[in-house]
Amino acid sequence: MHFALRVVEIREKTVPIASAMANAFIDFSKMTCSVVALLTDVVRDGRPVVGYGFNSNGRYGQGSLMRERFFPRLMAADPAGLLDATGENLDPFRIWETLMKNEKPCGHGERSVAVGAIDMAVWDAVAKIAGKPLYQLLAERYRGGDADKKVWVYAAGGYYYPGKDLSALRQEMRGYLDLGYCHVKMKIGGAALAEDIRRIEAVLEVVGDGRFLAVDANGRFGLDEASAYGEALKQYNLFWY
Repeated sequence: MHFALRVVEIREKTVPIASAMANAFIDFSKMTCSVVALLTDVVRDGRPVVGYGFNSNGRYGQGSLMRERFFPRLMAADPAGLLDATGENLDPFRIWETLMKNEKPCGHGERSVAVGAIDMAVWDAVAKIAGKPLYQLLAERYRGGDADKKVWVYAAGGYYYPGKDLSALRQEMRGYLDLGYCHVKMKIGGAALAEDIRRIEAVLEVVGDGRFLAVDANGRFGLDEASAYGEALKQYNLFWY
């Protein structure tokens, strides 16, 4: 059954997600995030299908780029040219090509964050129109229907906060274990090496073994500092550095 299908409207709201936390490279005191809603004319369970997307923290909201370039391109496109071969759902790849029309190749920079949030909303809408979870839809398209029933995850935390001592760091990591996580990740590089070693050893007291702990310096180090950290950390057999 073929039917008219189009994107009716697309909206973005830049919301504050500011906090006192910091990693080795940036603080989050003025951090924002773009939340995108892609409204379609498809109705499921008596309500229009809306796809939602957002960008990860640490990238800032990209509402200006979306409203100035990407939303107008999408809304000006021929709706039929945004559909898949069946004509019964949106085609994320055709939409991506529409969003990136007249963009210089490579050097994506901030625009990849803007287009990525829209792309997430598109895929969310596609799955809702198809009436199935996105992981199942992707498995059917690209993996012969074989979807993983479990996905390995870890808890990311261990940020720097004003006044956050080793006791608070241990308590945070213990909370992740209580939630059922086996592996955790913490931030390093925002303090002196000796202090970061104390922080790592405090977390190891909680997780029990280096193979359950990853550390993330957020690209802060040059070669010499990275090597110094690596030399100091190798004794702990960490999951990754």
